[in-house]
Amino acid sequence: MKTIDRDIHTIDATGKTPGRLATAIARLLIGKHRPSYAPNVDGGDHVQITNAAKMRLTGKKLEQKVYYRHTEYANGLKTQTMRSVWTKDPADVLRRAVSRMLPKNKLRAERMKRLVVKN
Repeated sequence: MKTIDRDIHTIDATGKTPGRLATAIARLLIGKHRPSYAPNVDGGDHVQITNAAKMRLTGKKLEQKVYYRHTEYANGLKTQTMRSVWTKDPADVLRRAVSRMLPKNKLRAERMKRLVVKN
């Protein structure tokens, strides 16, 4: 089996919006920037994000953006606003954005392990 040489990308999140930053991060984690990209091979790089607390949030996202999850029980729909997530951990906003931009398959968890977000 061929080993993959993984690079380490360090990105400063100061002044950047979470969505545009998450698309760039997802592209690096998937490995689409490499000429040897294959959708069934986990060939992405490591990504380190610094200053996640200094991201720029536009509009009224803190009040209007809602994260949903379901407990799989009846009436188990749980909601959280972006403000509640941001006050606990600003890095979690970026982690959720990146995770939801990755393909929903078996490689998703392995790709997310290579993402390090620091406030």
